[in-house]
Amino acid sequence: MKHQKAIYFNILVLLGQGLIAQNDKDYIEFNDRYNVVHGVYLGLTTHYGEIDSENSYMMGLKAAYVADQKLEIGLVGVAFYSEQDEFGLDTNEFDIYGGYGGLHLEPILFRHSKFSLSFPLLLGGGTVGYGKDDFSGRDNPDTGDNGNWPTFFIAEPGINVLFNFSRYLQLEVGGRYRLTSRFTMLPGSPVDLNGFSFGFGIKVGVFNLGRNRYQKQL
Repeated sequence: MKHQKAIYFNILVLLGQGLIAQNDKDYIEFNDRYNVVHGVYLGLTTHYGEIDSENSYMMGLKAAYVADQKLEIGLVGVAFYSEQDEFGLDTNEFDIYGGYGGLHLEPILFRHSKFSLSFPLLLGGGTVGYGKDDFSGRDNPDTGDNGNWPTFFIAEPGINVLFNFSRYLQLEVGGRYRLTSRFTMLPGSPVDLNGFSFGFGIKVGVFNLGRNRYQKQL
């Protein structure tokens, strides 16, 4: 008799625990902290530097995929203008301008901190032309290299400090160095775009799509 009472008591205890678990815990727990987190963004940058020791300005636009907040892979395009004030054969002054773009790679360190460190690299090509200043404040576009826009290859490594403002917004401040192949324009004009530049940028997107969770509703 006592043995039967013990069995009934154990059954009641098990049923009670099942009811409590069903009422108080309607989710399961799991740990996916090692899952890859994806992200995408559009970025706008502006930089100041020098080309052939003259003031130069760059404006860039990039789109990239972010893998686990560790590496960015995307495309970037940059427009530039440089106040060369070079004298051509007709004694008028010339400024140069153009654009370049290509593959964007950017490894990221300290990704879980408010501030991160990254090393962007651009690999690609571009073209350059010149504008003739007729001393009346007007720039008349022209080209070099026998009427064609000279082209060049470019590698542009850099270093950035990233401020992770939110899940959707990131700010960057840093510098880079342009290393280009040589080209031919006017006599006395720059033969490459080599030089440093410094500036800042803003990235807008979602940097941690599918971010980690440790509970999932049933």
